[in-house]
Amino acid sequence: MAPSITSNNVPTPDIGSASEATAAAITEAQTISADEVALYDRQIRLWGMEAQARMRNAHILVITIKALSNEVSKNLVLAGIGSLTVLDPGIVTEEDLGAQFFISGESVGLNRAEAAAPALQRLNPRVAVNVDTSDPRSKDAGFYSKFDIVISTELDLDCLLYINDITRECNRPFYAAASYGMYGYIFADLIRHDFIIEREKSNMRTELKRETRTRSVTAVRERKDSGKTVEFVTKQEVYSPLRSVISSKVDSTWRPRRRRMVPNVLPGVKALWKFQQAHNRLPEAKREDFAEMTRLIMEANRDMGLPDDIVKSNFIGPFVENATSEMAPVAAVLGGILAQDVINVLGKREQPLQNFLVFDGDTAAAPILALHPEGEEDGAA
Repeated sequence: MAPSITSNNVPTPDIGSASEATAAAITEAQTISADEVALYDRQIRLWGMEAQARMRNAHILVITIKALSNEVSKNLVLAGIGSLTVLDPGIVTEEDLGAQFFISGESVGLNRAEAAAPALQRLNPRVAVNVDTSDPRSKDAGFYSKFDIVISTELDLDCLLYINDITRECNRPFYAAASYGMYGYIFADLIRHDFIIEREKSNMRTELKRETRTRSVTAVRERKDSGKTVEFVTKQEVYSPLRSVISSKVDSTWRPRRRRMVPNVLPGVKALWKFQQAHNRLPEAKREDFAEMTRLIMEANRDMGLPDDIVKSNFIGPFVENATSEMAPVAAVLGGILAQDVINVLGKREQPLQNFLVFDGDTAAAPILALHPEGEEDGAA
């Protein structure tokens, strides 16, 4: 029997500590039904029963359900998470119909979360879809601590900082993401995240050591498999909160050539956040907005330690003009990347995103930049 769609302030099971959640996942891995094994067979073959059990027990919060989060939510529901709570106080407008596939013309005037929930539920009746129409700033730590992962999309910087501060207090992984026409970003703050890389053992001994400023090898174990030695390497990534990242420069060890390769989207996003703080809206195709955004982008570029001449005028125009638009292909790319990273984090497999991805639709590039305060070796401190 399919779970029913529920509304505001629906109790979500308390996931407990990380160790309790892991123990629960291992227990559930032994009791996944035959129907579930058949339904999720392909992905179980890819990442294993234990990882699938972790997803089955996962409670995910998605804030704001628009084009990008349509893609994220779709992918997570189809992957078989335990529950998805959609929090959005916004109302469906005619502009929403262009790139959002969970709503229709009949949805105009309805709450976005309530309008999207039925279509989300039909994707996978085994997943509980919950709806909350409150403002995310009205929620406290007691609310956010109920979820394994919090995903915030299309929010202004002040709201993102409010939520990220709380998720750190609750020790919950946090993602932020948004799309602006042909451009967008994904930010991850997983605080401290352990994951396992499975590989055939090489002739070189794997040492327990720090590999990068944020990543360390913490454990290694081996297993014989069909005459080969398979190595399971446990690594830990340490993250910085968004509040520290917004004022961070690029790595001081980067050579000039690498600095010149940083996409204009990065200072563009930081400038857009400042514009929102000043005007409580996104920039529009107006002369005064172009002038102010040009100044803010140049300031953000300098603040990150990047050369002035890498900012191109042919970027600023389209970025500002389309900041309020949603494009389905861009949402699909960003949503797919974000959902896959969430799946990897839940399964504790593969290298997670560290920590700021920017997408440039003009070049179809999506580089990941590690932005952390200089001098802080421990991003979680």
